[in-house]
Formats: sequence, structure tokens, C-alpha cells
Amino acid sequence: MALATPEGYRALSENTVADYLAGLPDIAARLGGTAADWSVTEVGDGNLNLVFIVEGPDGSVCAKQSLPYVRLVGEGWPMPLERAFFEHSCLTEHGAHVGRLIPEIYNYDPLLFAIVMERLSPHIIMRQGMIRAVRYPHFAEHISTYLARSLFFTSDLALAAREKKRKMKVFCDNTELCNITEDLIFTDPYREHERNRWTSPQLDGIAGSFRQDAELKVAVSRLKLKFMSSAEALLHGDLHTGSVMVTEEDSRVIDPEFAFFGPMGFDIGAVIGNLLLNYFSQDGHATVDESREDYQDWVLKTTEQVWTEFARKFLALWSDGAAGDAYPHDLFADAAGVEALELERQAYLRRLFADTIGFGAAKMIRRILGLAHNIDLEWIEDPDRRAACETRCLTLARDMMVNTSDFRSIADVTAAARAVRGEG
Repeated sequence: MALATPEGYRALSENTVADYLAGLPDIAARLGGTAADWSVTEVGDGNLNLVFIVEGPDGSVCAKQSLPYVRLVGEGWPMPLERAFFEHSCLTEHGAHVGRLIPEIYNYDPLLFAIVMERLSPHIIMRQGMIRAVRYPHFAEHISTYLARSLFFTSDLALAAREKKRKMKVFCDNTELCNITEDLIFTDPYREHERNRWTSPQLDGIAGSFRQDAELKVAVSRLKLKFMSSAEALLHGDLHTGSVMVTEEDSRVIDPEFAFFGPMGFDIGAVIGNLLLNYFSQDGHATVDESREDYQDWVLKTTEQVWTEFARKFLALWSDGAAGDAYPHDLFADAAGVEALELERQAYLRRLFADTIGFGAAKMIRRILGLAHNIDLEWIEDPDRRAACETRCLTLARDMMVNTSDFRSIADVTAAARAVRGEG
């Protein structure tokens, strides 16, 4: 049975997308020639959408369209088309603050829920490069800038309360994708559910122990409550090494269809958690002729740089004449106020770091015991080697989530990762 869709909506295909783009004069001019001259390839490898690369004599574009269901599962899991609207809205809002750290948007079609944007080339998905042990020397600088500016400038630290609430209203209806996060990240991995999967039978024991771990379930439920109730800033909502396209010189954040106003630590933690997953996965990709230990050192150094540079940039933005309704200037104008506000900024960063560690742990666990996994680990062919890497990930993640207060700095996190792996 066909899923209900708005009148006029149709799913594009490799056979129809060229004719569709030919009807958009600016896009057609960018491609050059006519539709007959263009090549089209569907490259969507994610869980939700169609993605087309269209190449013409003069240029190329990327076209992305929402489907009315979860592509990973099929029509048995309906999904609102409006996620394209939220993605476009987030790219527009974040783009005002982060500039070229996202792709340029050329067109949004509210009838077909389709976005036409810059084709990023020769960029690749960062996760794929990291599996091959490619180093990206500017990534920490780029992603920390993206995080600091996208989060600060959409928060109460930078915005008047009225303006913040107006922006929040745009994203309040992104309920279905938030519900996916609430279930797949914070709930399903800790209970028996048909969507869960893991490396079996190797991880059967640890999966069962997590479902019986009351301390862990309380900790993840606190994070879930914060995710549901703390509208601190406009989040990307699904930020990881699979939603960043890179070259060795450039980094671009893509796919913010899960965007909503939530706790800042969720986005930061997603980046850090995915870097840690890659760190542990390298033992499964290493060979006798290719040790990955130098690369693992780079991954942990990058993890440290992401947080350190984010914190530095975020505090600099806050100190540089922030105009939001939170912490109004006239309350802190005298010398005592200046000192008190600086202490409060440091306390704010400590709380944000704790959130980051907890959310990063939740991201790690869901990618091993939940529905959607990471290719960092999934591409390890030997299930015993894969399970060994995954067990180390889960061991660190549980510690990060349950004993968050033991981690006072990002160096504590990377040291714990080394210890779990057996270094030193």
C-alpha cells in the first residue's frame, strides 16, 4: 500500500531528477548544456534519504530528497517528509554563523521536500577516510569552530529571549526525528527490542549485562531527560564523522535533518564519541604490515583538540560583548561582577564538559548495541576481532556515563581510552 504523501509530491529517481533540475533555471545554468547532457548517480548510503549527484558540462550539484519512510527499514517505518524543511532551516541558520563550513544551498523545494546544494568534490565522508587511516590535520580546527559558533550564536548567551523563542518555534515540530533519537540512543540499547543488534554471540553477555545495569540505566535516563528538556541551542542533532565531508584541507558539515533546540553537549559529545569509536576500531583494521598505533595517537590528539579548541573559542565569543538576555551586562559591570562572571563561565564549561562526556558515551553504546551501527566497526570482517574492539568501546563508554565526575578534563578521557586498550 502506498504511503500517504502531500498532493504533488513524487519521489525522484535517476531517470527523473535531470528533468526536474532542468526546470530550475539557476541550477540548469550551473550545470550547463541540457538535461540530455547530464549524468545522474544515486549515492545515498544513509538511513533516510535519496541523494543524487548530477554532473553537467559546466558543473555539478547534489540533490537530496526526503522519502516518506526510513530508507534503512522500508515502508514499514513511515517518516515525515518535513525533515527536509528542518535540514534546510538549520543549514540556513547555522550558515549565517559558520560560513563555508557547510555546503552552499542553491534551492529548496517545499513541495518535493528536496534540497539542491553544492556538490562537494573531491571531498569524501570523513568516516571512510579514517577507516583507511587518513589524517585530516585541519579537522579539529574546523569542527571546533563549527561547534562554538553554531551553538553560541543560537543560545541565550547571544540572543534576546524573544528572538531565541522565535527560532525555537521553527524546529518544535521536528518531533519524529527527536523521537528516533530518544528511542534509539537513550532507550532501546538498554532493553530488549527487535531493532537492536550486536555482534553475536560474542557480545551477548555484555548486551545482557547492560540491560540489567540499573546504575547505567539511571545515568542514560538523566541524559535523555536533559535531551528532552534543555533547549540550550540549535543542534545539528546527528553530528559525527559520517556527517562531515573532508579533504585534507577542508571540512564541511552536512545532513542536519535531526536539528532541534537541545543541550549543547549532545553535538559535542557526538563528535568525541565517534572519534573514540574509531580509535578502538583501528585494532581491527591493523595488519602485520600496517600497525595503526601512530594513527590511534593522532585520533586521540584530535579528540583532545576538538574539546580544547571548542572551549577556547566558545569562551572567547562569550567574553567578546555577548548580547544575549542571559547574564546581562549591567549586572556584571563592576570589578566584582567581572570576576564573578568569569568564574561562572568556567563553571558553565565544566557542566558542559560533563554533558559532553555523557552524551558521547551514549553515542558509543548505541552504535554497538542498537539499530544503526558505524562502519568503523562493521567493516572489521573477523567477528572476534570486531567484538574485542566493541567490548573496549563499551567498557569506556559505561565508565564515562556512570562515573562522569571522574573525568575532569579531556586528557582524562583519552588516558582512560589508552588504559582500556591496554596502553601503559
